[in-house]
Amino acid sequence: MKHAAIHSGSGRALKKYASFGQSVRNSLTMAYRGLLKLKRTPEQLFDVTIQPIIFTLMFTYIFGGAISGNVLDYLPVIIPGILVQTVITSSVVTGVQLREDMDKGVFDRFKSLPIARIAPLAGALLADTIRYTIATVLTFTMGYIMGYRPEGGLEHVALAALLVIACSWAISWIFAFFGVIARTASSVQGISMLILFPLTFVSNAFVPVETMPNWLNWFASINPVSHLVNAVRELANTGTIGADFAISLIGAAVIVAIFAPLTVKAYMRKT
Repeated sequence: MKHAAIHSGSGRALKKYASFGQSVRNSLTMAYRGLLKLKRTPEQLFDVTIQPIIFTLMFTYIFGGAISGNVLDYLPVIIPGILVQTVITSSVVTGVQLREDMDKGVFDRFKSLPIARIAPLAGALLADTIRYTIATVLTFTMGYIMGYRPEGGLEHVALAALLVIACSWAISWIFAFFGVIARTASSVQGISMLILFPLTFVSNAFVPVETMPNWLNWFASINPVSHLVNAVRELANTGTIGADFAISLIGAAVIVAIFAPLTVKAYMRKT
């Protein structure tokens, strides 16, 4: 009897492990599908290829002289800000494309396949990390071409890049949730931009918060985007890891802890 119970418990554990392994494999397959979509429709990458270049050139040459006196002195300020703004904004695409796929019936077809039900959602979120990586590399490359030389060294620049990608992946869960519950892709886009525009522009990404009115200064100082920008600046420009680094990671973990279960629950209910 005792041995039977042990074997039964071992069997359940093996089934759970096998189920988890299948979910991971299916999710990776769906992530590969997402990459194939990018290959076949490269215009989907415009927001992470053209936007970093245009924003870097535009903001640097418009605000550089007014804020820092010259372009070169402004680059250590603006490059981390552009990086955070671009990569976070690109996470909106996760929710928009998710809604479009659901509207087209793509996920209905997936239900007929012998795959884990969570795989299409997890695969889409995983594939989008490639988008964030492209935007990160292009932003730093563009800054280097313009004369930006991070004093933190390559290893701290790489750590800053990983931090931004990780935080953007966490934020993409929010927009994935909107993608599941919203009725149309355009509504996902509208809601997302309504949230992101105040967060990215009312921050320290482009201008010092000290120049803002007191009430706006207060909001910009507690803005999560400001903490992430500060963390990237400290890593890239000075090679230091400060409190903003920890705050950004904790904030990302909290977002995932809240929105991942909500998104999965809403997704399972919809599909």
